[in-house]
Amino acid sequence: MSLFFRVFNFFLSLCLLSSLYGCTEESPNSPEYTLPAEQSYIETGDLAAIKKHGKLRILVMPLDDSWLPRKGSSFNAEQEMAIKLADQLGLEAVFLHVENFEDLIPKLNQGLGDLIAANLTITETRKDNIQFTVPLAHSIERIVTRIDDSKITSRESLNGRTIAFREKSSFQETVENLQKKQTNIKTRVLPGHLSSEQIIDQLVSKKIDLAIMDSNVLDVLAGYRDDFKGSLALSKDRPLAWGIRKDNPELLNSVNQFLTHEKLTERHESIFTDDLDGIKKRKTLRVITRNNAASYFLWRGELLGFEYELVKAFAKQHKLRLEIISAPSHEAQIPMLLEGKGDIIASFLTITEKREDLGVVFSTPHHKASEIIVTRADDNSIQTVEDLAGRSIFVRQSSAYWDTLQALKESGLKFKLLAAPENMETEEIISQVAKGKYDLTLADNHLLDIELTWRDDIQAALVLGEIRENAWAMRNNNPLLVSAVNQFIKKQYRSLFYNVTYDKYFKNARNIKKHRDQRIDLNPDGTLSPYDTLVKKYALKFEFDWRLIVAQMYQESRFNPKAKSWVGAQGLMQVMPRTAKEMGIGNLKQPESGIKAGVQYLDWVRDRFEPELNVKDRMWFTLAAYNAGQGHVKDARRLARQQGLNPDKWFDHVEKAMLLLANKKFYRKARHGYVRGREPVNYVREIRSRYRAYIRLAQD
Repeated sequence: MSLFFRVFNFFLSLCLLSSLYGCTEESPNSPEYTLPAEQSYIETGDLAAIKKHGKLRILVMPLDDSWLPRKGSSFNAEQEMAIKLADQLGLEAVFLHVENFEDLIPKLNQGLGDLIAANLTITETRKDNIQFTVPLAHSIERIVTRIDDSKITSRESLNGRTIAFREKSSFQETVENLQKKQTNIKTRVLPGHLSSEQIIDQLVSKKIDLAIMDSNVLDVLAGYRDDFKGSLALSKDRPLAWGIRKDNPELLNSVNQFLTHEKLTERHESIFTDDLDGIKKRKTLRVITRNNAASYFLWRGELLGFEYELVKAFAKQHKLRLEIISAPSHEAQIPMLLEGKGDIIASFLTITEKREDLGVVFSTPHHKASEIIVTRADDNSIQTVEDLAGRSIFVRQSSAYWDTLQALKESGLKFKLLAAPENMETEEIISQVAKGKYDLTLADNHLLDIELTWRDDIQAALVLGEIRENAWAMRNNNPLLVSAVNQFIKKQYRSLFYNVTYDKYFKNARNIKKHRDQRIDLNPDGTLSPYDTLVKKYALKFEFDWRLIVAQMYQESRFNPKAKSWVGAQGLMQVMPRTAKEMGIGNLKQPESGIKAGVQYLDWVRDRFEPELNVKDRMWFTLAAYNAGQGHVKDARRLARQQGLNPDKWFDHVEKAMLLLANKKFYRKARHGYVRGREPVNYVREIRSRYRAYIRLAQD
C-alpha cells in the first residue's frame, strides 16, 4: 500500500494521542511496512553517518483518520517538534509509517529508520533492544470497561474476567505479571494494527470483555465519547519516550539536549491576556471560533472554513502556530476571550456597541452582510415587512439578529420573536425552518448563501435593516495585536486571496440537483462513458464493478477531466492533489491519471472498513467516506449504535445517523465534529440509483 494520505494523519495522531502507539491502519491485509523509494536505504550508523544522507527518518504509527481539534490542540505541535529537531541537526525530517507496532523496534534496528517517535512506554524488556530519550510524557495503564460495568473495583474483581490488549505491547507485560498473582484472569491478544478507537468500539459492542489502555489516550477519547470508562489503575505513573538504536550515543545525546530544552521552555498555562509581543514569545496564536460551515469544519480529512483560512494566513504571516478553540456556544466566545482562553475571536461576529461595552475591540471589518428573512421554498407570502405580522421568527437571543428584530417589534410591527437555543448554529435554525418546525428565521446573507449552494427547500424572502459589518474581536488592552490584525485585513480585504477564498465557501454551487442530467442512456457506440476502457482496466485491478466506478465518476465530475471542486479536488474522480502526490500520481486532469488515482484511493478507503461487513454495505460506507471522509462515517456508525440502529447497515440505518451529525446535540460529541450529513447521504443514493440503471442498460 502506498503512503498516500498518511503524513497528514501522523501529524494528527502525535499531537493528541501522545502514547497511542497502536493507532495503525484497520486492514490486517495491509503490507507491514512501506517506504518511499528515495528513503529506502539501510543506515545503522550514528549521527555522523545519518547526516551523510541529509535526512532524519522518523518511524511512526499512522492514525487512520483525522479528528477535529477543538480545545487549542493543533495538528502540528509534535510535527513541528520533530521538524525543529531535524532542522537543528541540519537534516530534513522524513516521516515513515509502520503498519504494526511490533515492527517499530525491528525496523529501527535494521536501519530502515533513525528514530522512533511513537512515545513508547519505557519497559525493561524494551531497554534490552533500544535506548530511550528523556521522557516526553507520563501515563497510567488502566482497565477500561463499558459504562454500565461497575464490577471492577479491585484487582481481585478481575478474576474470571478477560482482559484484551494489543500484541507485544507494554500492556501485555502488565497483564502477564498480574496473572502470576491472580491465575483466574483470562487474556485475549488483539492484532497490533488495531487503534484504541477500534478497541473501544469492540468493547462497547461486547466483542471483548475488558481492555487496558494508557490514561492519556483515555482522556482524549473521553473528550468526544461517553460510552466507556477508565477504571482500575494497573500501573504507577509510567514514562513515555522516543526510541533510538543502542549504538547511536551521539544521536541520543543530541535528541536529549533538544527535548530537554523544549520541555524546560514549554508553557502549560492555558490562560494568557498578553499582547502580540507575548503571543510571539509563545509562538502560538489561539483563535476562538465555532464549528460550522462558515468558520471551521473538517471535510475529507481537511480543515476548512472561511474564517479558518483567513486566520491561518495571518498566523503564517507572523510565523505563529495556529491553535483553534471551538467555543461551546456563541454567547461563550466573548467571555472566553476576556478570560484569556484565546487571543482572537474569528467567527463572523457582528460589530455592535453592546459587545464593545463588554471590553472587546473589533478589527477593521473583513466582511459585510445583509440580514435576510428565511422561509420555506413554497412560502411566497412575504413581500414586505408588513407581511411579517402574525408570524413567528426564531433566532438566538445573544445574536445581532435579536437586536434587529427587537427594534422592529418596538416600531409597532406585531410578530412573535422566539429564542432558539444558544448552541444552535444559524444553519441548524435554517434547517428547522425547512422542516416546518420553525416558521421563519433571520440570517446573514453569506450563511444563507452556503445553504443555498446545496439545498432547494428554503428561500430568501426579505432583507431587513442596514448592512452589518463582521470583524474579528480582541481584548481592548491588546493594541499591538489589534494593529497587526488591522494591517492584515486592510491588505487582504477584497484581494485575490480573499475573493478566491470567499467564492470557495459562499458562491460555489455544490447542489447536485442544480446540474443533474436525469437522462441515463447508452452512448451511440454502446458505451456508458468516454472512459469505459480505462475504468475497466483499474476496476479489474482493484476488484470493483466498473459500472459502479462510472456511476461515481459521473457524480464527481460529469465526465469532465478538467473539473475542479470547491475544496480543490481535481479530475474525473475529484481526488485531492496531495492525495494523488502521495500515491505517486501526477497530472489529475489527464484522464488515465485521474481514474487511476480515484480507483486506487477508493480501494484505500474500502480497506478502512472491516471485511466482515456485508459486501454491499461495505461499498456504501466506502462511497460515503470517499465523499465526506471516513471519520464522519465512523462517527455516524457509532451514533447509529447509540440510537438503536444497525451500525453495519448504511441505508435506513447509518445514513439516518449521518443526518443527525449536522445537529449540535450530536456533533459536539463526535470525534470529527460537524458535518452536513445530507451531502454524503445524497451522494451514495445518487450513485446507487445510476449504478442500477447502468446494470439494467447492460442487461437490455
